[in-house]
Amino acid sequence: MAPARAGLISALALGLMHGPAELLPISSSGHISLVPWLAGTNGVSSDPEIRKAFEVALHAGTAAALVVMLRDEVLQAAREANLESAAVVALSLLPPVIVGFSLERPIERYLGNPATIAVGLIAGGLALAWADREPQERRFEDARPIDGLWLGIAQACALFPGVSRNGATLTAARLRRFARADAERLSRHVALPVIGGATALKCLRLWQHGLPEGAGPAFALGVAASFASTLASTPLIALVERDRALAPFAVYRAGLGTLALRRLWRNRRSGADYM
Repeated sequence: MAPARAGLISALALGLMHGPAELLPISSSGHISLVPWLAGTNGVSSDPEIRKAFEVALHAGTAAALVVMLRDEVLQAAREANLESAAVVALSLLPPVIVGFSLERPIERYLGNPATIAVGLIAGGLALAWADREPQERRFEDARPIDGLWLGIAQACALFPGVSRNGATLTAARLRRFARADAERLSRHVALPVIGGATALKCLRLWQHGLPEGAGPAFALGVAASFASTLASTPLIALVERDRALAPFAVYRAGLGTLALRRLWRNRRSGADYM
């Protein structure tokens, strides 16, 4: 298969996967990195910088779809906003902004490999299952600034590949004893500013450096697929909001992470390349 065609097929597949992986607490960035590696391919390119830029493009498509999906919910929250609810959102932004600006490059350089992503998937899944044992006592309207700070710390932890922003914020909200549906709603509300801001910043950097030569069609296809798959995956939100345990997501994460670690172990024994 010609490299250009293979890149387009990979872009389409990864874009279609990105939407549901973003809406569920399973780590979209972890899947974008691990799944091509497990399949024995380089994804859209063998160049790490192009792969990272492509991931940014996928997030842009997902962010645009989230704005469309949640526009009524966001407008309602804006109409009902007060000083306390504004403080919740502001404090949820502070930790990821601080960690993102100070540690973004080291995190990308040293932690974006299959081993650390696998560990993030497993550890994040176990934390989610453990937190979901807490009673469901609080509602969305009960959120206080201290809850926003905890959600912000969770979003900062999610900068580490494999942890999952949705999974981390759900974990924090359940630890604070929010009901599952309300925890998911809180997760969505604090996510939009972070996803939007981070995507805008990275897209600006990408625009300043320019798209890699010949990468335009793959990037455009990936963005379109990510946008469409996010919109089509709206019903998946109900899987998290339902009043059932979040353990199945933890089991899935642990399974994918374990599969990656087993592959790494076999590669190490056979002397195969790490990536």
